[in-house]
Amino acid sequence: MTRDAAHVLDLDAYLARIGWSGERRPTAAVLRSVHRAHALGIPFENLDPVLGTVPSLAVSDLEAKIVRGGRGGYCYEQNTLLAAALRALGFGVTLLTARVVLGAAPGDIRPRTHMLMEVRVPGEPDPYLADVGFGAAGSLLEPIALVPGAELHDTPRHHRLVRPEHDGPLELWELQARTRDGEWARQYAFTREPFEAPDFEVINWHIATNPRSPFEHLLYVRRTTEDAHLALSGRTLVVTPHDGGAPEERELADAGEVRRVLAELFTIRLPEGARLPQ
Repeated sequence: MTRDAAHVLDLDAYLARIGWSGERRPTAAVLRSVHRAHALGIPFENLDPVLGTVPSLAVSDLEAKIVRGGRGGYCYEQNTLLAAALRALGFGVTLLTARVVLGAAPGDIRPRTHMLMEVRVPGEPDPYLADVGFGAAGSLLEPIALVPGAELHDTPRHHRLVRPEHDGPLELWELQARTRDGEWARQYAFTREPFEAPDFEVINWHIATNPRSPFEHLLYVRRTTEDAHLALSGRTLVVTPHDGGAPEERELADAGEVRRVLAELFTIRLPEGARLPQ
């Protein structure tokens, strides 16, 4: 047995990190509120790959980094952590992968590199799609019922699940998000084939080290607050209010200002001695 196989997530510390308190029972209401608290409480970030490190997906390391260390993470880290917490609360969890279609050109086929999960609530007939690691403005704030045609008003967002036609043997599902102009924007497509931790070790290594991966060389940080969605790409900061106001965009001057913005707007504490790209 490995060190991490024996590690039990400190659920008290995790729930304190996301600011959640309540009755610890595996109900749909608890799933929704824990999911939302995590999505609003922990920022998306890819600092480790940009700094030349492959993030560990061991629960003990995620606890040290995200729960106790004041950091965020990208999808494999965030959803691995949430999955551990949900299992500790009594939910059933199956890890899945998705093909991101947001921003894809017509005919562009991307690899399945996004982690998400199917969550089962004891006593309920239908599972839920849960995902706190997408980071985009169209990401889920709460889980959505994994049934055809499901819609979710996870204020201030609005999502739906559709089943596109395709040639594969498994049913294809697609998450869509309502845009500010009222259109439905495709986010990612997935099947319900289970994936295991070793599968994500391979995908994580590829995303963190492949020179063609955008996460390997450009800083991406995202945070959703009750008022706005904050996005930092390289040195470009965009703040998009939820009330429909115009997004505010500005260029940060240098690595020093990036560090200040990470601390002040994204609540991220950088590792000791970390040197951001100039």
